[in-house]
Amino acid sequence: MAMLATLNASAQLRLGITQLGNDSVLFWPTTVSNCVLQSATNLAAANWLAVSNVAWVVDGNNYTVTVTNAARAQFFRLYNTNTTAIITGMALIPAGTFTMGNCMDPNEGFSNELPLHTVYVSAFYMDQYDVTYALWQRVYNWAVAHGYQFDDAGSGKAANYPVQAIDWFDCVKWCNARSEMEGRIPAYYNDDAQTMVYRMGWGNTGATNANSLVNWNAGYRLPTEAEWEKAARGDAIGQRFPWGNTISWSQANYFAYSVGYAYDVNPTGGYDPAFNDDVKPYTSPVNYFAPNGYVLYDMAGNVSQWCWDAYGSYGGDSQSDPRGPPTGSHRVLRGGSWIDSALVCRTAHRDNYWLTSLGSDGLDFGFRCVLPPGP
Repeated sequence: MAMLATLNASAQLRLGITQLGNDSVLFWPTTVSNCVLQSATNLAAANWLAVSNVAWVVDGNNYTVTVTNAARAQFFRLYNTNTTAIITGMALIPAGTFTMGNCMDPNEGFSNELPLHTVYVSAFYMDQYDVTYALWQRVYNWAVAHGYQFDDAGSGKAANYPVQAIDWFDCVKWCNARSEMEGRIPAYYNDDAQTMVYRMGWGNTGATNANSLVNWNAGYRLPTEAEWEKAARGDAIGQRFPWGNTISWSQANYFAYSVGYAYDVNPTGGYDPAFNDDVKPYTSPVNYFAPNGYVLYDMAGNVSQWCWDAYGSYGGDSQSDPRGPPTGSHRVLRGGSWIDSALVCRTAHRDNYWLTSLGSDGLDFGFRCVLPPGP
C-alpha cells in the first residue's frame, strides 16, 4: 500500500492518493505549480527520486498520474522547486544568511540601525500581501464566534486594501484564530507549557521570557524582525529599498519629498495622488505595485507592519534565528506607510510603538503573517 509521505500545509492543496490494483493514482490541484512529484521507499532515511516516465493528465481541477509497480515506492511527495509557494498567497523565504542593518551611509539613518551584523534565518513562508481588510473580517468574524476577544474591530479602505486600526495584541490573537479556523496548531499561548491558547486580553505580558510563549514550529504568527528584513531585502542585497537604492511613486505608496532625500527621486512632493482622495487613509490595493525578489508586495510603504520582537538595540555578533529581547513594552514595526517619508520606508529603518498603539489616527499600522516551512 503506497502512502503519502507529506501533505501540503494547506488542506485545500493536498496531494491525494488512491490504489488501483498494484498501481497508485495520485492527484493534486492544477493550482499547484513549480513542483515535482517524488517517491521514496524508506521514509526514515529517504532518498527522494523524481517520478519520471509518467504522464500528468488534467482531470477536472486536478492533475492525475498513475504510478505502476507502486509497491517499490512506498511514499510520495510534491516537492517545491523554487521560492514560489505551494501555499496559496504565501511565498517561501529560503533559509540563509544576510547582513542586517543600515548597509548604506550610516549618517543617513539612525543609530538603532547599527551595527551591521550577520544573521542566519531558517526557511519560512510569508504572506505575499499585507493582511487585507477582507481577510481580516473573515477570520475576525469566525474568531469572535469561537471565544476570541479583540481590542479593536479593525478597518480598511476596501476589501483588497490593508487592514488598519489594529494593535499588536489584535494581530497576535488574529494569527491564532487564523490557525484554528484552518485546523492548524496555534502559535501563541499564555503559559510556558503552551497549554492555554491565547484568545483574549493582553496575554501574559509579564512573562519573564515572552518568546517561550510561542510555538515557533506551529501555525500563523507575526514575523520576527530578522525574518521581516531578510524577506524585505529579497535579492536586493545591500540596497536601500526592496528593489534598489531610489524610490518614487512608481514603486511604493509613501509621502514624497521633492527636496531633502537624494534617493527620493519623485519629481513632486506630498501624498501619492493616485490614492489621495481626501478620505484618509490614503492606502493602496495590496497588489498595486510590483513585488520584490521574493514575490512580496508592499514591503515598503502603504502600511507599517507589526513584528513579533520587543524593541531593543542591536549587537554586533552573528546570530541565528533571533527573536528579540525576552520582554519589552514596545514592539517593532517595519516598512513605513503611506504617511511616511522615504527615510522611514528604507529596509533598514526600525520603528517601535506601545503594544496597544494604533498608529497615526489608527490609519497606518498593518501586518502580515508567516508560517513554518513544514514538510
